[in-house]
Amino acid sequence: MLNRLRRWFCPDLGIDLGTANTLVAVHGAGIVVDEPSVVALERGKRQILGRGAAVGRLARQMLGRTPDSITAVRPLKDGVITDFELCEEMLQYFIRKALRQSTGLRPRVVIAVPGGITPVEKRAVFNSAERAGAGRIYLIQESKAASIGAGLPISEPLASMVCDIGGGTTEVAILSLGDIVVSKSIRVAGDEMDEAIVESMRKRFSLRIGTQTAEQIKIQIGSAYPLEEELTMEVRGLDTISGIPRRATVTSEEIREALRKPIEAILESVKHVIEQCDPELVADLSDTGLVLTGGGALLRRLDLLMREQLGVPVRVAEDPLTTVARGTAICLEHLDHWRHSLDSETSDV
Repeated sequence: MLNRLRRWFCPDLGIDLGTANTLVAVHGAGIVVDEPSVVALERGKRQILGRGAAVGRLARQMLGRTPDSITAVRPLKDGVITDFELCEEMLQYFIRKALRQSTGLRPRVVIAVPGGITPVEKRAVFNSAERAGAGRIYLIQESKAASIGAGLPISEPLASMVCDIGGGTTEVAILSLGDIVVSKSIRVAGDEMDEAIVESMRKRFSLRIGTQTAEQIKIQIGSAYPLEEELTMEVRGLDTISGIPRRATVTSEEIREALRKPIEAILESVKHVIEQCDPELVADLSDTGLVLTGGGALLRRLDLLMREQLGVPVRVAEDPLTTVARGTAICLEHLDHWRHSLDSETSDV
């Protein structure tokens, strides 16, 4: 009864603190915040523009377009915090936005973090969340949160495999009996794909583009496997030879070649996890297969490529962008069940 009353005044929060986007789920209300993990501030100062207004979408629109007096910053890289102070302010803004009204109570929070996070990086997440206003803080590995959010039967004595491709990291894990059996975290994901496209455009077309343009190319014509009908896209950028703006027509075949190395790295990490697993669980995968989550799962025909390379069924989770956040929310709903497998810390509540 006391917990229900507390939740009424101060709902619990599940947070997917991602390199590219941060999602916040409120207990009983679903995902209420879905914003880019970007803040804008005055150059040379540590103050966010507009008293916190330049956070998320507005700040992301400023990336690569700011005058000398303003800089747009991403406080996380490769899934970990690189700027503690800005991450704290960003989290504070998102928590306030999720709760909408202050009651003076600190919410319980479940935060998804990469599997390869170090103790120092873990401490940074705890500290940033606490200073941002969280009370009891729980950390869950992104791969486990993705599995729960995708509805996989991870509590059963059966292999469930997930590959979560985010902005900064790719998390691969096989789970059984409620916990991770084998996992691997690599810092190759959506950002690496964007950078690969930027480099390809520079080498192939002598055209300089930004990472936001590269992301749009990836979304519009990117693929991991040959398409039934190949696509083209007109790209605008700066000619590296003449120094003037120019356009170039790019094909989906050219972008697929640009994405080959990061996709191969992700495939190798999946193969490594399968090789490290017990034969009985590997046998289960021929039936249960692999589930793809995260923004990278939306790359055209990635599931077909993986199915061909791995020899197991591969499917994309429903709404893969929100799978991890949904998993954190489910953990909050059944906290007594999952509490033993989460790292936790508390501040004054």
